[in-house]
Amino acid sequence: MAKKVKRVSTVKVALFVFALFLFVIGFFIGKFVQDKPTESLPYEEPVTLAYEPLQFAKDASIATIQIPAVDKQGNSLVTQVRVAAMPGSGKTLVDIDNLFYWVDTQNSIRMAKAVAEDYTHLDLDKYDLVFDVDANASLIGGPSAGAAIALATISALEKKPLKEDVMITGSINHDGSIGPVGDITAKAEAARKAGATMFLVPLLQSEEITYETNKHCEKFGLAEFCNVEQIPVRVDVASQTGINVKEVSSLKEALVYFYADNKV
Repeated sequence: MAKKVKRVSTVKVALFVFALFLFVIGFFIGKFVQDKPTESLPYEEPVTLAYEPLQFAKDASIATIQIPAVDKQGNSLVTQVRVAAMPGSGKTLVDIDNLFYWVDTQNSIRMAKAVAEDYTHLDLDKYDLVFDVDANASLIGGPSAGAAIALATISALEKKPLKEDVMITGSINHDGSIGPVGDITAKAEAARKAGATMFLVPLLQSEEITYETNKHCEKFGLAEFCNVEQIPVRVDVASQTGINVKEVSSLKEALVYFYADNKV
């Protein structure tokens, strides 16, 4: 019995010595790592790259169009898109300041190119097209810039300048018709502030339904209960913003107002 107790005690001592050994080794390793000087990378000031418009070839035909937009905070503003067409092999090049909404913008450009080819009856396999967007693409993300981009593409291909005091909002369909978009009143206000005298909108969108909020309260005994109500209001965009508003159903109708040699 004594031998068994002695053997157990020996095992305990051995385990204690081994644990102590591991502790000492760990202590010195930690001390070495802690005392070792760390190498810090040199600080560099962040670099902000200013937007620089593309320089096109001399034989390029360039069209510029202003596009009213509304940002995420609800602020109305205007951005610019330039389209250059030149003899080439069918390439489509895009230069955008910010690619946050690249997929939506890419779809608008692809549709604009197809519609422009149908409208002009030109073989775009013999042209290179360059789309130059000078502001954050998220401002014109989605389909709302489709009609404007298509008009600029046609203008560049036909070598006819677009009027600077006319702007448009609307999506573009495969047959050249213009589809509905939102925030018409805010975009009309942006167009007016940017100097436009005429604003083209999709069919039935010269009037817009907006919603005003109203706080309604009623008393029930000693308690008062309040509710915020949404009240629909029909807004005439032209009267509300002070800009001439015209409804257009297609690119063909829109070009009547955009081309300088057309009388409207």
